Formats: sequence, structure tokens, C-alpha cells
Amino acid sequence: MQRREFLYQGGGGFGGLALSSLLAADDVSPRADFNGGLHHPARVRRVIQLFMTGGASPMDTFDYKPELERLHGEKLGPAEKPEGFTASPGALMKSPFAFARYGESGRWVSSVFPQQAQCVDDMAFLMAMASKTNVHGPGTYMMNTGFILPGFPCLGAWTSYALGRLVDNLPTFVVLPDAKGLPYNQRGPFSSGFLPAVHQGTVINAGANNPVPDLFADPRFEFARGRADQSARELLHEMNHAHQQSRRDDARLDARIRSYELAAGMQLSAPEAFDLSLESGSTHTAYGLDDAVTEDFGRRCLLARRLCERGTRFVQVWSGPQGATGNWDNHASIPKELPPIARSVDLPIAALLRDLKQRGLFEDTLLIWTTEFGRTPFAQGGEGRDHNGGTFVTWMAGAGIKAGTAYGASDDWGYQTAEGKTYCYDLHATILHLMGIDHERLTFRQNGIDRRLTDVHGHVVKEILS
Repeated sequence: MQRREFLYQGGGGFGGLALSSLLAADDVSPRADFNGGLHHPARVRRVIQLFMTGGASPMDTFDYKPELERLHGEKLGPAEKPEGFTASPGALMKSPFAFARYGESGRWVSSVFPQQAQCVDDMAFLMAMASKTNVHGPGTYMMNTGFILPGFPCLGAWTSYALGRLVDNLPTFVVLPDAKGLPYNQRGPFSSGFLPAVHQGTVINAGANNPVPDLFADPRFEFARGRADQSARELLHEMNHAHQQSRRDDARLDARIRSYELAAGMQLSAPEAFDLSLESGSTHTAYGLDDAVTEDFGRRCLLARRLCERGTRFVQVWSGPQGATGNWDNHASIPKELPPIARSVDLPIAALLRDLKQRGLFEDTLLIWTTEFGRTPFAQGGEGRDHNGGTFVTWMAGAGIKAGTAYGASDDWGYQTAEGKTYCYDLHATILHLMGIDHERLTFRQNGIDRRLTDVHGHVVKEILS
């Protein structure tokens, strides 16, 4: 019996989930059965997720609160410090930035995002996102894995596990961290958790001369090239598989073998994929590569587009490292700290959205902008804002999204959700739904429990779907 026939006949339960991945492993070009999805027809083929590390302030970006202007300076917050706050709440503080309506949808956007403001008619906003924590580490885990504790697979890993890879010569799940460092929890937010290790995110240092280290032999060792390199890979492949026969349950070994095989394919594809000099000068300018402020994030946004265009299924682009500075964690001063980080991403994000549209990639690509939680309407230390899991904003654009819409609302201060509350479970369920996956049926047996990305929660937010 041939391999494909065996898989088709035995494709129930766990085998059914793994089937698409195993079959995709035989394909060297994007899968022809894309619209079939895993459980229902898919609208989305690939995902680019933009994650703002530190807790982007909603009332200073996308959630206009005129009531804060009227009540500015009044002490109306909780008398005692809530759990997770780093200091006692101060007086209510209005946004220091001007807001205006944009597009036919009339969305309010702050002056810190002049470029994204021009794109609001392509976006759908979740205006009442909430988190179960006010702490960065658990909050970052929750928005990526659905749990506030470590050890669980992230969205990108679940996607890789469910759908497999589109091509053999590029990673399925790529992570592009900020040049200043990794986010909270380091590599935890892109972990495969208890899923096979092959599904973890491949971290690429986009700003390095060699974004994928050790992909080619050191120039000092010319003998390790060409046919010699191929022979070495063949021998290594043979030894690895012989070693694996007595260790069939070790997912790490399988991941190691697959990584070597992927590296061999990337020797042909990666140099071209990562070579941004192949893009036009106007494209470089559009993404802000000629500006020191936007160059890093712009480079990674452009690279995300190039990778998705060539077959990578899921790309994360992170803004900001962990820590007290250089990210969206604006405790000290919203007027001084928010504009620089906002400016570093605004032009590149707008350029990415427009580029996806111009190239026809919007038809099967989903673009997501999010953060781990919001910030308080109360001042901290004069003009900063504290952590707040009560409400924040996420937007989505692209395939399957009802453009120019919004769902949910926060209260008049932007302190808690008022209607249409959505958690990460709902966001994840919606993303999986667009990719042809029923979040309740995507499971993995771990320690006697059928684990899900959405745990025992989640619903598809149909109000923002086309």
C-alpha cells in the first residue's frame, strides 16, 4: 500500500489532524486544496501578526474617549491599588494627542498613527478586548497561547500542526523579533509547547548580515561546499534516521531531522527571500527603510510580505523588547514615550497593508495588529499610564474580514469593557475559523486531556467577518 493511500484510509482522529501536514510534506509548491480547509472551506491561506510588546494604550491610539477630556484631573479611580497595577491610580488623564475621524467608516484615530488612519476602511476593530491579567509575562502568554502559564503551544504552532507547510524550502512559522531584543518570556510566546517540536517558531534576526546563521559553510572551509556538502547531508540523514528508529517517541529528534532537511531547502530559497535589495527603491521608501526610526520594523514588515509570498504560512512581527524602555510599556510619560514607538511602526504597517492589497495577497492573507493588554485612564507618576487588562484594541484586515467595521466597546473612560467583550479565545477562534479550522475540533491529547488553543472557551466573532 502506498503512503498516501494508507494515510487516507487511516485518516480519523489524530491521524486526520496530522494528515494535511504529512501530505503537505510531499509537496514543493503551495497546496492545491487550499480552499478545502481542515474542517470547512478556508478564507485565509497565510497570517501576518503584528504584536506591540508592552501594552499599547487604547485611549491614545484607536479608542477615543471625550469623557476623559471633561473629567481630566479628577480622582475618580479605585481607592486601593488593584492587583497587577504597579502603583496606586492617579487622577483621570485625557489623551495628549488629537483625535480625528477617518475614512467612510468614520473611525477615530489618534495623531500618533497618521498612516494607519488612512487605512481604517480596510480594517475591522475589536474594541473590547480583555485579558485575565495585568502582568506582561502572563498577558503575553495569554494572547499567544490562550493560557497565562508557560508550556502551551502558541497560535502559530497550532496552525502549523493543523495545516502543515505550504512549501518545503521555507519555515511554516517564522518569528521576526525587534532588533532591540526578544519580547516578554523570551522564546516562550512562539513555543510549540506539548505539540511536536517541529511546529515551534523559527526565529529570524532580520537585521543581521546572515539572518539564518550557519546556513552555509564558513568561507574558510571551501571543501564543505557543493557535492561534499550534499554528501554530508545524505550521510547525516541516514545516521539520524537510523538513530530515530529506537527513539520513535522523541519529538525533539524528529524536529532536529526536519530542521536539517529544511536548512538544505533554504540554501536554495533563503538567499533570494531575504535579499531586500531585489525590491524597488520606491518599495524601500514606502516601508521606511531609508529612515532610521522606521528602518528596523519596516525591514521586518517587508520581509514578512516576501516570506508569505513565497509560502510561509504564519509570520509574527514584534515591536519592542521586554523591559521598561523601547516598547509600548509607557509608565513614565505617554506624551514622550508613545510617539517614538508609534512612529517606528506606523508607516511600515500602512505600507504592508497597501502592498498586500496591490499584490493581490489580501485575497487570502490575514493581517492582525494586537498587544497583550491596555493601559489605565488614570495617570501614573504625572503623565504615564499603568497596566490594564480591562480593555484594549485589536484590529484585523484582509481575507474574510468585513472592512470598515467594529465590534464591542469600552466604557466612557476606557477602563473596562462595556459591550461585546472578546478575549484571546475569541480572537483565536476567529483566526482559526478563517483558516478553515473549527477551534473546538482542533485538539491534542496531553496528560489525559484533549487540549485546545482556546481551552474550554471561545466563539467566532462573526460580526467582523464578510
